[in-house]
Amino acid sequence: MSATTVSSLSAADIDDIARRNPQVFAPSFWRRARPVLIVSAAVLYALYCWWFFAIGKVLGEANWDIAGNYLADWISYEVRPDFEIAGDGAIILSFPRFSPLGSNPDPDWITVTKTRMMRGGEPEKAAAAQASSSTSSGSSGFGFMVPDAKGTSTGEGPASGGSSFGFMVPDAQGTSTGSGPQGRNGEADAAAPQAVEEEVIASAVVTMGSGERIEIAPREVRVLRGDETLVLKLDHANERVEAEGALPEWASQKLEGGKVIARFGFSGRVEVRHDDVKVRHRFLGWENFVFDANSPFWGKSFGEIASMIMSDERIDPDRSNLSLAWNNILYNADWQHLDVWTKLLQTIVMAFVGTLFAAIIAFPLAFIAARNITRSRVMNQIIKRFFDFQRSVDMFIWALFFTRAFGPGPLAGISAIFFTDTGTLGKLYSESLENIDDKQREGVKSVGASPMAVQRYGVLPQVLPLFASQALYFWESNTRSATIIGAVGAGGIGLKLWEAMRTNQDWENVAYMVLLILLVVFVFDNISNALRSRLMGKTRA
Repeated sequence: MSATTVSSLSAADIDDIARRNPQVFAPSFWRRARPVLIVSAAVLYALYCWWFFAIGKVLGEANWDIAGNYLADWISYEVRPDFEIAGDGAIILSFPRFSPLGSNPDPDWITVTKTRMMRGGEPEKAAAAQASSSTSSGSSGFGFMVPDAKGTSTGEGPASGGSSFGFMVPDAQGTSTGSGPQGRNGEADAAAPQAVEEEVIASAVVTMGSGERIEIAPREVRVLRGDETLVLKLDHANERVEAEGALPEWASQKLEGGKVIARFGFSGRVEVRHDDVKVRHRFLGWENFVFDANSPFWGKSFGEIASMIMSDERIDPDRSNLSLAWNNILYNADWQHLDVWTKLLQTIVMAFVGTLFAAIIAFPLAFIAARNITRSRVMNQIIKRFFDFQRSVDMFIWALFFTRAFGPGPLAGISAIFFTDTGTLGKLYSESLENIDDKQREGVKSVGASPMAVQRYGVLPQVLPLFASQALYFWESNTRSATIIGAVGAGGIGLKLWEAMRTNQDWENVAYMVLLILLVVFVFDNISNALRSRLMGKTRA
């Protein structure tokens, strides 16, 4: 049947032919079953992965609260006051050594009530010992000197026994008293603890947010959240924490009588034990990002800092206030800006130098590996297998190897990038050379040009833009890879990032470095795209 005849058939004729010959137009079984088989295979593979990697068990046992805290730590910080409750009812407030509030924290969200009380002694025993010493006498000629209730010296040794020889024992106020012979009671009195009057915290209130607070007393802790109030009784004798009534949803107690954890959402949480109340109060932002607590500019507003910088009165006689402020920013103990920026620059240099050396070495070797350039099959195979060896070993493994060889530092990172990319770029370059248009090369050869001139004018104009484009892409990619290999000791910001993650507390520092890495990758991605577009003769979209 000719094409003219087929084109003259109407739609009704075609339908009639299809009805009379259904076996011709009906799709094959495999064609009809292919979509079902593909979907079924994908579902079975997903179920296999779910079982093999125990994804359901992992998700079920995951601690999502901890994961949420880690994510919150990227954009916030915690202040951690600790209320220790002593056996005599005194409450002692302390902060961690490196608190974001500095060495003398006094936050306005903690309100305390203070009182004075005798601490460190046992008044009843001391009084009994004094009464015993005043009534005791003996025939011995020597006596012990023991304190009286007022802290003055009372000599009874000679009067009661005759000898003036005695032992001097200090009282609570540090003075000495003389007593007559007492026998064994004097030794017990000498070991009696001292009592000192101190100002202590009697109660405290921690405000966690609107309608949320913690009221701390020596024998009771009240946690208020919204309309709910959780009352916790502290049993110091039995070392237990007992809740009045059922625990609300936002509180938990894993062991009976054990610590109770109450959560306030993003605002933080509190852990209550029989002798300790640990508060974790969270605030949005990065604490002390510009100045640390040791800086004279810490805690000041922008206007105050500007006024201090422009003031003629120097804080440090050896430098201007502007120089001092810049120095305090660079050497911020909490954020270590100068060290982070230096490590980031190391990462950029590692990526650039490693990629540059790889491109320089891969360029001539690719001409030897290309079969249409170098006609020796032996040389082609030797160079290609060398490329395979270099790129088959991952950059991370090379970084471990060179870290052992050269020690931690950027040289190990540069070497790892150089070795890996030499193999990869060499393979790409050689394949590009094998796919060139031979007409241009033959044209240059036909005018009697030397072999070197043939490569220069017949081959390079075709592949050089592609070579440069691929090298630029690898430079951009290696900026990211250098971060990873830095974590194994190859230097750069990767090592700094790994150190911050290992503490399991400095997640805001991790976020800071991740943002810097993203910014650098974004900048170099745009630079690389612009250069590749110019090399390939295209206009950027």
